[in-house]
Amino acid sequence: MKVTRILPFCRNLLSSAVQPSDIAVDATAGNGHDTAFLAGLTGESGRVFSFDIQEDAVLATERLLKEKNLSSRVTLFHKGHECAEESIPAEYHGKLAGAVFNLGYLPGGNKEIVTSPDSTIAGISQLFRMLKPEGIIVLVIYHGHPEGKIEKNAVLEFAKNLPQDEAHVIQYQFINQKNNPPFICAIEKR
Repeated sequence: MKVTRILPFCRNLLSSAVQPSDIAVDATAGNGHDTAFLAGLTGESGRVFSFDIQEDAVLATERLLKEKNLSSRVTLFHKGHECAEESIPAEYHGKLAGAVFNLGYLPGGNKEIVTSPDSTIAGISQLFRMLKPEGIIVLVIYHGHPEGKIEKNAVLEFAKNLPQDEAHVIQYQFINQKNNPPFICAIEKR
């Protein structure tokens, strides 16, 4: 048996749902790696919407997209993912193939600026409504800091209570690793 690590597993899930010409969302742009990955999946005829509340993250994402010649496929928002529904044009609602969240703080950034349960659950709820059938939201949950534990519990409680006739929800994690390793919660729309 070969076990897939967390981030490759996240990308496998996204790759299974997001195809050329699709619409995708990076709910936490960070350093831009997931935004660029999604732009590669959607191709020239698709679209990626990417959100982050930190200017440093938006600038880092812009730089990476320019380096990889992917800027024309992405719309960046310097705002939180809880603004997804109002920010993404209505013509794309119901057509979203995939979304990804990396919860916690910006790698290499200010560790006091973290995602929060209220804004994260609002973002998940909005993006879930925008998903097409078999679309997926992948949450990479980093919970090795005090706020992360609170957010982890709130997000898992929310996901656990999604009606099974509307969503399939999985949790993928290593249970024998120390120091609160990240794990995945994925929500597929039925």
